[in-house]
Amino acid sequence: MLSPVADERKTHDERGMLDPRRLDPTVAMVRELGLADDDVEEIIDLFEALRRWHQMSEAHSEASRKFMKLGENDMRAIRFLMVARRENRIVTSTMLAEHLGITGPSVTKLLDRLEHGGHIRRQPHPTDRRALSIVVTDETRASASATVGRDHARRFEIAARMTGEERRATTRFLRAMADLPVLDHAQALTPAEPTAG
Repeated sequence: MLSPVADERKTHDERGMLDPRRLDPTVAMVRELGLADDDVEEIIDLFEALRRWHQMSEAHSEASRKFMKLGENDMRAIRFLMVARRENRIVTSTMLAEHLGITGPSVTKLLDRLEHGGHIRRQPHPTDRRALSIVVTDETRASASATVGRDHARRFEIAARMTGEERRATTRFLRAMADLPVLDHAQALTPAEPTAG
């Protein structure tokens, strides 16, 4: 555990990594956007809160995975099966592979592991005799609800305490961040060829 001084220094260093004034001594980006120092500080506060949320979200997920002795894809599969069960949807291995973005052989190994651990059952498909349907067991559903479900309920409660405008503003910001295209950094660093003149 870090001492209060070391913890404060760590927080200061991590915050500094988000400050464009420290990353770019020319402060070109800040000048280009016409930002006052107060605006910059508020934006850094926002990004610092995002960084902490990502960090704590992973910690919560890791705690749930550790409790249930499951990997990340295992937990994603369990959540998918739980939602499907509540919606009375039949899930096949093909559907699960598409949801997880993995191959057929990989999903077969995953299902073998989950079935061996007592988390899922394969059973005859009600309409397709060539296929099997996959269902989550009652025991695993109860364990997941007590861990992942409880964490989600706590986060939902925080969002419920916000005003409608706060939620809409947060949603606009997060969607805009998610819509940013991934840059080809190698291409961006390649000097532009001179234009013919």
